[in-house]
Amino acid sequence: MRKFVEVAALRKIPLFEGLSEEALSELIGLLHYKDVPPETTIITAGHPGEVVYIILEGSVRIVMDDNERNIILAVYGPGEVVGEMSVLDGMGRSASVITQEKSTLLWLGSTTFWEQLWKMEPVPFNMIRILNQRLRLCSTQLQAIAALDVNGRMAKQLLSFAKEHGRPVENGGVLIPLRLTQTTLADMIGASRVRVNQVLVYWKQQKHIELDAEHHITILNEKALMQYIQ
Repeated sequence: MRKFVEVAALRKIPLFEGLSEEALSELIGLLHYKDVPPETTIITAGHPGEVVYIILEGSVRIVMDDNERNIILAVYGPGEVVGEMSVLDGMGRSASVITQEKSTLLWLGSTTFWEQLWKMEPVPFNMIRILNQRLRLCSTQLQAIAALDVNGRMAKQLLSFAKEHGRPVENGGVLIPLRLTQTTLADMIGASRVRVNQVLVYWKQQKHIELDAEHHITILNEKALMQYIQ
């Protein structure tokens, strides 16, 4: 399905940073638009890489199944690209991608993606930067799992989300505009859902964070969370 997407919306997407007005207008004619309900699998591990998705609204989680439990590698929000790895290397999907909430996605077929990757000069450099940032984040997460307890891993994950996606709010805190359930957080940091609940409840009581009914977390005391990492 195609719908009209404004140039201003594309300009906010890191993959398209630096593209001219003309190039962005051309992309509008190539991109497909898709509204997806929550908990929908848009990419399945092992399947061929035929589509690259860009998140316009909402969020998705990147999931690997180790036969015992799901391991969440990342949660991505607006502006992020997903599904690019298997299109770039020609191998099957390395992980599944599931919507966290109702999401609006843009997508390109693999052939069109390759054509635009090399045709629009800033795009390949943007892609390299995005992949490098993800590699650094993965390295940081592995270090956290190896060196920190549950409190430390949780603090590091929330602060990382705040740095990547955070929005300042009136009470002086930083809102993480991603739907982060206790199960999602537990699967990301390698802890039980019960233990994650205990940490979140305690931090809420201490006014380090706020939680809303939509599973959004606002960090109120960044220094307090930093102490769990140090």
